[in-house]
Amino acid sequence: MDDIQPSPTAEHEADLAPAADLGTMGTQLVDKESLAAREAINPAVAAGGAAAPGAPSRKGWRGAQLMPRITPKLIVGLVLVVGIVAFALIAPLFTQDPKFSGNPAFEPPNGDHILGTTKLGYDVFAQLAYGAKGSLQVGLIAGLIALSLSIVFGIVAGYVGGFTDEALSLVTNVMLVIPGLPLMIVIASYAQQRSMLLVALILGVTGWAGAAVVLRSQARSLRSRDYVAASKVAGEKSFRIIAVEILPNLLPLLAAQFIAAVVLAILGEAGLSYLGLGPNGVITWGTMLNEAQTGNALSAGAWWWFIPPGLMISAFGCGLSLINFSIDEIINPKLRSVPAAARSVRKAKKNKPLPTASSSRTAAAPTGTAR
Repeated sequence: MDDIQPSPTAEHEADLAPAADLGTMGTQLVDKESLAAREAINPAVAAGGAAAPGAPSRKGWRGAQLMPRITPKLIVGLVLVVGIVAFALIAPLFTQDPKFSGNPAFEPPNGDHILGTTKLGYDVFAQLAYGAKGSLQVGLIAGLIALSLSIVFGIVAGYVGGFTDEALSLVTNVMLVIPGLPLMIVIASYAQQRSMLLVALILGVTGWAGAAVVLRSQARSLRSRDYVAASKVAGEKSFRIIAVEILPNLLPLLAAQFIAAVVLAILGEAGLSYLGLGPNGVITWGTMLNEAQTGNALSAGAWWWFIPPGLMISAFGCGLSLINFSIDEIINPKLRSVPAAARSVRKAKKNKPLPTASSSRTAAAPTGTAR
């Protein structure tokens, strides 16, 4: 019988392969190595990418960790925020004119006036509904202005670097050391006619510096990543790199900064309006508190005049803060792993076997001596 010759090995087949096939094989090997490296850095490298062996499957927005985990505090926050927003949009359609003074003065809550009336006969429920709309508009506009300024002075400065970074950082540091509330009071006091847009502009201009510092540090960290360097080598412009490569990776942080800016803007507007520096001719929760203070509502015992706007400000701020805490679990990896660790500890305690009577007697029995 003839000797059986061994089959050619993979190396011999590669030696006999054409040059084009070798180029294709080399490209595939390089692509596999680069994909493995990217998966080691970020398990969710691309949509449809295969997960690492043994890793849990991640799909959709939740898989990309762009949506907060469903928790009781997130549910409570969403209920508060959505409920107040719906109240601001729907309630004004079913209330009387908030400036109608034909009602009895200082009337307590009853069937005709759910929250009573003011010193001038204004319906408190109607003012609360229109005030919700005004306060939310001021908070939304001021939050957008603060977020835009923090992106320019934070992300752009952190990515570009050099003289631009130093100049923008100087402005940010100056704004940080200036007290916010006194600056708002000074700016608002010089404006005789304060519209809602002007008050929102004042609140936005004075409330962006803290967020800019955080975004600048994150942008400086992201600009050294491999995908940003690859975009630079490919000849992409800085504006496109910031918009396509940097901003999507900062979406949870931007959302948290925006929510915080809205909360601070609503509280700032309430403070300015309480001091008489709020928007002229516009009803907000802050102007309601100012009118209640000037109308001696506390001394008159008209609790229904100043308690509802205060509760609305507190409830809306609490709801946004709870949502912000849920978003913070995405930004902070330590907070992200705390719920899973707590569940594992509770599960281990639950599954821990209880000691039986026989095992207790065995453990309590004295050990005999060896003979």
